[in-house]
Amino acid sequence: MPASQPLIPSVTAMCRRTVAAALALMSLAASAQTSNEPVSAVVQTPQVRAELVAHAPEGVAAGKALWLGLKIEHQPHWHTYWKNPGDSGLPTTLQWTLPEGVQAGGIQWPTPKRLPIGPLMNYGYEDTLLLPVAVTVPAAFKGDTLEVKLRAEWLVCKEVCIPEGGDFVLQLPVQAATAAQAALFEAAQRAQPVALPDARASAEVRDGALLLRVAGLPAAWHGKALAFFPETTGVINNAAKVPGSWQGDTWSGSVPLDPQRSEGPAQIPAVFVADGQTTGGQAMVQVTTPWPALNASPAAAALPALGDGTVTHSAPIDAPAPVGLGLALIFALAGGALLNLMPCVFPVLSLKVLGFAAHAGDRKQLLAGGLAYTAGVVLSFVALAALLLALRAGGEQLGWGFQLQSPAVVAVLAALFTLIGLNLAGVFEFGSVLPSSLAAARARNPLVDSALTGVLAVAIASPCTAPFMGASLGLAVTLPAVQALAVFAALGLGMALPYLAASAWPALARALPRPGVWMAHFKTLMAFPMFATVVWLVWVLGQQAGIDGVAALLALLLALAFAAWALGSPELGPKARGGFGTAAVLLLAAALFWVTPALRQEAVASQQATASGDWQAWSSERVAQAQAEGRPVFVDFTAAWCVTCQFNKRTTLANSEVKADFEARRVLLLRADWTRRDPAITAELARFGRNGVPVYLLYTPGAARPRVLSEILSVDEVRSALAAAPT
Repeated sequence: MPASQPLIPSVTAMCRRTVAAALALMSLAASAQTSNEPVSAVVQTPQVRAELVAHAPEGVAAGKALWLGLKIEHQPHWHTYWKNPGDSGLPTTLQWTLPEGVQAGGIQWPTPKRLPIGPLMNYGYEDTLLLPVAVTVPAAFKGDTLEVKLRAEWLVCKEVCIPEGGDFVLQLPVQAATAAQAALFEAAQRAQPVALPDARASAEVRDGALLLRVAGLPAAWHGKALAFFPETTGVINNAAKVPGSWQGDTWSGSVPLDPQRSEGPAQIPAVFVADGQTTGGQAMVQVTTPWPALNASPAAAALPALGDGTVTHSAPIDAPAPVGLGLALIFALAGGALLNLMPCVFPVLSLKVLGFAAHAGDRKQLLAGGLAYTAGVVLSFVALAALLLALRAGGEQLGWGFQLQSPAVVAVLAALFTLIGLNLAGVFEFGSVLPSSLAAARARNPLVDSALTGVLAVAIASPCTAPFMGASLGLAVTLPAVQALAVFAALGLGMALPYLAASAWPALARALPRPGVWMAHFKTLMAFPMFATVVWLVWVLGQQAGIDGVAALLALLLALAFAAWALGSPELGPKARGGFGTAAVLLLAAALFWVTPALRQEAVASQQATASGDWQAWSSERVAQAQAEGRPVFVDFTAAWCVTCQFNKRTTLANSEVKADFEARRVLLLRADWTRRDPAITAELARFGRNGVPVYLLYTPGAARPRVLSEILSVDEVRSALAAAPT
């Protein structure tokens, strides 16, 4: 047998040892949704100062008053949102971690303000806000202190909207009173809408409007204009004026309905505020007539649960009817096969070419390897999909490719592909460091190596999107778990199918050159696609963690390369290996010490927060404002880790003819960057039945809904869509 034949096991042995650790870290990093900032009672951003505060005037004990709250001090002209944010926005959410038996109630929302933004009307708060929560302490509670932990997330807006959040912790003494914030909590109590026990509110749906009638209102309100704040989202036209009239103690008003309303409730809890008043009154509006048919798509997706357990829905889009399960399986199979043509998959495919060449004369071994590779791909897709579905069921706003939204996962993959590239280039061999028993076990289990190659293929290919994948994956996350996993399994089978067919087709294997010296050169050549993948991953991490994160990762990769050479080079003797190996371990430890905190830092200027050339950062307000002005809008939902997105950006979207058409038609170009986890973008994708990128939307004047373009964007498609749009 030629000396070059053992080259394949040396590559796949490394996969066996590193892929398992890499996947474990991916799962942990993807599921960890904690803040990147130090944990304290205060979180400061350029837009707000948020603080966890408490009020326990008699100490902490059963039966005594205990209040917690998130205090948000807004910078001038910035605002956050009420439980019903109005035409856009997201409400603040609070997730508590309290000792066993201690329970936090729901947010007691203060009376909101109307916040007009162009043609939109939102509901929210400016200046200083306190969101109080009542806490119940059990009689069995013991201890000197009560530790309170809070994960809060909010959307703060002015001309642009910025998703923010933080982790807070507070230690409350049990015996001593905590009353420094008494005035703040008293003011929040006064701002709470008061129940109107004598109010009798009803409504009729007639001619596209909600005809309200409220009797039994306070005498001080009679004759004044009333503002109406429904707690149910997506029902009324929030920006429309509400003409009203009084007859005695009864007020009547007509509220236009939202043409894209998502609900037809029999009851609408609402807050009414009289002109000149800062505190409103709560009443339940009973709808006494049937609702007309909804205009909204049944596939609209829900946003995360609020801190008080209620659920809010974004206004859904009248999107195309979703595909059925059978068609979704076919699309997933076809999309998986086409995934092999995506550039992100090419580095891993080079390992399969080496495998075909090594076993070209052994049909049985070739077929067994193809089956093992298929099993690795399918099981990996199913496992990754199960993790995604489990996290989404827990309230996380995640989509396909979510693992690469974590800088830690990106760093692990960069390290993994660096090791693969160094091994292919001949810098080190695992046979030099593996004990003889492990080397023998590796030789006896080549199928495990093939399966792990499939795992590696999924790890790097999952962020890519191929034609037909978008609709099938968007449907999959709305299906029951078993059906959803079947769609992802079909996707994996489609990806593995070409190699399974090639393994079972002897003519293809016989067409390859026989094993020989050429394999040594080809093996070294294949190191360069691995290093190219590392360059891409380092660039992705730069979008997430900034220049400091890139420098730390490069230092880690340098230390890793030195360690691989020192411990695995067959040219070093035992003494040299021991000396260099010790230095390498110390260098690797120092690099890890540097890289760990660096990966937790936000980039100085994120893609989403800054404009780039003709492109502006996406927000739903900008889309709505442009539509109201009759201006076309093109939205690019993208991510740095999405190779398909970057390919489209540098080809079709950078094409001079496309850019000229955009300019001639005054198209507003918006970019929604999903490189880091962003609940607002995730929710917007869900409105169109998608849960991954790329997605391209073209809004045109007079159209009822935007046009969704292909994932693999072409110049002709974009120009044709623009030409067909009304001017």
